[in-house]
Amino acid sequence: MELFMRFPEGRTKALTFSYDDGVKQDGRLIEILNAHGMKGTFNINGGCFAPEEQADNPEYNRYTRKQAIQIYNNQPHEVAIHAYTHPFLETLPTAVCVNEILSDRVELEKTFGKIVRGMAYPFGTYNDQVVEILKSCGIVYSRTTKATENFDLPTDFLRWHPTCHHNHPRLMELADEFLNATFKRNPKLFYLWGHTFEFRNNNNWNIIEDFTDKMAGKEDTVWYATNMEIYDYITDYKRLVWSADGLIVNNPTGRMLWFEKNRVLFSVKPGETIRLNEQK
Repeated sequence: MELFMRFPEGRTKALTFSYDDGVKQDGRLIEILNAHGMKGTFNINGGCFAPEEQADNPEYNRYTRKQAIQIYNNQPHEVAIHAYTHPFLETLPTAVCVNEILSDRVELEKTFGKIVRGMAYPFGTYNDQVVEILKSCGIVYSRTTKATENFDLPTDFLRWHPTCHHNHPRLMELADEFLNATFKRNPKLFYLWGHTFEFRNNNNWNIIEDFTDKMAGKEDTVWYATNMEIYDYITDYKRLVWSADGLIVNNPTGRMLWFEKNRVLFSVKPGETIRLNEQK
């Protein structure tokens, strides 16, 4: 029996973005993503907002709290934590590390009025103790900076390795490979990360503009999603309950789930039980 997960509407591919630090260039990236119908995750240090009285000071490249609310709220994008003061987490005493994670989570949840469960590691560094602390703080995924140069789904969401950084020399080559490939088995994910201040510093906004131009308009095969939407969907898919012969499946979750069995596409509604030999 061949059984493979599919993303919403039966798609075999997904694209997500992850950008760090909550800097003022994020606004331009949000405009680019919105114009292309794409979604991203913005990882913010809750202890590093600019002072409100410096809102218009160009020397402060971070948003104030009020500016951040205006920029990130009422958007299709996700806000995630990046530790309260952007430290090297693995160097900290346990209690200090816990405080960095929880303080950032509390600050962002109060600021944006949303539950925050995602993260990106400051500097991309961590160790096993940090991972265990994240679990105890209710963080369900965290992005590293290790480029896989492939499109495999994560096997460990708390060590979620991206496809590549936007300055990767093979970025457009990987984009072509992703778009042109036919994934008949497991679905695939292109995960791009970076800092938007790099586009300003390197005067290369064309990189992200060219990338999004290339990846846009593929809604029939590509799911444009936030990091958390991808985590939630994959996690819910794993909760499907199957009969021993694989002919009956129950969906105990609150979302529509899709899969392909023996090259036939199926969907199962929230709370529904279906017999696969009777319904497609």
